[in-house]
Amino acid sequence: QVQLVESGGGSVQAGGTLRVSCAAFGYDTYCMGWFRRAPGKEREAVATICSDGSTTYADSVKGRFTISKDNAKNTLYLQMNSLKLEDTAMYYCAAGHRPNTYIYWGQGTQVTVSS
Repeated sequence: QVQLVESGGGSVQAGGTLRVSCAAFGYDTYCMGWFRRAPGKEREAVATICSDGSTTYADSVKGRFTISKDNAKNTLYLQMNSLKLEDTAMYYCAAGHRPNTYIYWGQGTQVTVSS
């Protein structure tokens, strides 16, 4: 079993920066990722990182967001720069034992970008 605990969300003005964190407890996982769901929209993958070092980013965040993982702390990060209004969403951390298969989910942390 794996428990994921997110932190670091909050409110920020457009153009600002924010970093969200996800502490993982329990078994090691192969891939971890950040997903988000905005009001009235479906959940989307924001960024993922796997143990082989591969990363993926949604087109909408490329060049602005950076995903990283501190293996010593078993903590996942998402550095968000140049935030836009449309980045407002609940951000969820997820993990899994195989690529593109996320079976463990955190409770979410709210990110709100205002003008």
